[in-house]
Amino acid sequence: MGSLSCARVLISLQFILIFQPLLEVRCSPIFGELDNSIKGASSVTNALPAFAKKIANTLSIVSDDGMFGCFPCILGLKTLHFIARSGATEDEIAAWSSKLCVKFGISTERVCTGLCNAMKKEVFYVLSKTNLDPGYTCSSILEQDCGGSGGPNDDWLVTLPNVTKPPVVPVQPPKPGSSTLRVLHIADVHLDPLYTVGSETDCGEFLCCRAGSGKATTSTSAAGKWGDYRKCDTPLRSFEFLLEHIAKTHKIDYILWTGDDPPHDVWNQTEKSHLMVIDKVSELLQLHFPSTPVYSAIGNHEGIPVNSFSPPYASHVDSMDWLYQALNRTWMRWLQPTAIPTVIKGAFYSVSVFPGFRIISLNMNYCNNLNWWLLLNTTDPLGQLQWLVEELQDAEDKGHKVHIIGHIPPGNNDCMKMWSFNYYRIVNRYESTVRGQFFGHTHMDDFEVFYDAEAIEGKRRPTNVAYIGPSITPYNAVNPAYRIYTVDGVYSNSTWAVLDHETYFVNLTEANSSPSPNWYLLYKAKTAYGLSSLQPDSWDDLISRFSNNDWLFRLFYRHYHRASDAFPKCETKDCKRKLLCSMQSGRSNDMSLCVKS
Repeated sequence: MGSLSCARVLISLQFILIFQPLLEVRCSPIFGELDNSIKGASSVTNALPAFAKKIANTLSIVSDDGMFGCFPCILGLKTLHFIARSGATEDEIAAWSSKLCVKFGISTERVCTGLCNAMKKEVFYVLSKTNLDPGYTCSSILEQDCGGSGGPNDDWLVTLPNVTKPPVVPVQPPKPGSSTLRVLHIADVHLDPLYTVGSETDCGEFLCCRAGSGKATTSTSAAGKWGDYRKCDTPLRSFEFLLEHIAKTHKIDYILWTGDDPPHDVWNQTEKSHLMVIDKVSELLQLHFPSTPVYSAIGNHEGIPVNSFSPPYASHVDSMDWLYQALNRTWMRWLQPTAIPTVIKGAFYSVSVFPGFRIISLNMNYCNNLNWWLLLNTTDPLGQLQWLVEELQDAEDKGHKVHIIGHIPPGNNDCMKMWSFNYYRIVNRYESTVRGQFFGHTHMDDFEVFYDAEAIEGKRRPTNVAYIGPSITPYNAVNPAYRIYTVDGVYSNSTWAVLDHETYFVNLTEANSSPSPNWYLLYKAKTAYGLSSLQPDSWDDLISRFSNNDWLFRLFYRHYHRASDAFPKCETKDCKRKLLCSMQSGRSNDMSLCVKS
């Protein structure tokens, strides 16, 4: 999900739940007063409410940042860091935070308690081991420039081999009649086994449409049979119907399954519940596609708590073995034994799909700026990027082509800047080897173009494309959708290039008034956008046409949310500018790649 997902809310509330009416003032005297209060109180917990009241009374001008701005985050982080080092236990601070979360209406008591308890070990361990500049940390969390100096090992580069980059040869279209592959992309299922028809869709929590959400108070707020545009995830019947429909309608050669299977009930999840959902999705894929290979990538919602993926240096505190061992058992029904070591190490792998063609799956959670463990050390966790370089160099040496799959798109601001910078540099070095990139996470139907580092005669040369597949879940306000790519292959000297793609969707408004959903073709990329090919230069040209043609941009935006009846409109220049910028930004947090629209 994007910047205001429940994942970001749950992280942010750890910092800002007491700072809704904040002012930008000097607060060091307040921290001194807290210190004195703690010394004079019977426990840290007894001192904290008075401290919160003091801040609220002292601040008399509302910050322009609002609830999720830089200043509330920085002040909140300083507060938590101070308290964490003052002798308070994790349980004390979690209990206090939960009460304030409820008091200020952030969510219900059960959500607040669940979130604070889920996050306490990770957040407070990291806070106790670091002295990070709060501005830097808040910049990472909020996707804003909050100032501050860099974090630990913030400037690092993976080592590229001392091998000259081969000359770039334009990809030629296949000869008429050449064989092609049909590749299904399933993204962001967020399967909710507890989805309940007729339950409340506006329950005041991060996920509704369950029996625990209560019975709908009005007919318009009731969860529909096949899903709902509001804070609701995918019903089991809808996912089963989807897979049955695809299996009957399309010939699929292999499937890309790019993560985020569990629902958005991030305050109430366990290892057992997560693995049950992952196993269920896997079981259904195998049931409906018994002879079709599936190549998987791990999402940020697979972690407990959400976004939490400890690197090896923190495994003594919070090991990922429970998840990576389980994924190894699930994924190995489709993979080769050579993938086992890296799947167990960190849920990434390389696999030979056809002679001369590989798929590399990356664990993008080690670029996730909401993964608190990375604040201890961001430098290439797991050595995954250095491994990627070695895999791509080996493929280049052998003349093989590669598709890369993952969850978080590298240009999305949820991906840490230095990790994204290094990945971008790697893809550009091996642009003749990497013939496609496929991600999910945003829930949108989208793409990102990569560009060469050096402009020629003032124009940047596009080098690669990252495709962002639409979500199965309607969370939040989109229509469920899937995408199918047409890929060149399998034959001698195949380019393995993406030749076209098409998106299919179901309109939830219509579906919920019918016995069963109807799946429609939303668009085919070449036909809808008048593309001569799906090579990077064609996508770059399309962005320029979006900039100059409002009708064409509106068509893209309709595809972006899959013709949803509930998605917000994009009618301002600023909205358009941000979307165009995201298409040009395969590198996160880097506005220099954007052109004026």
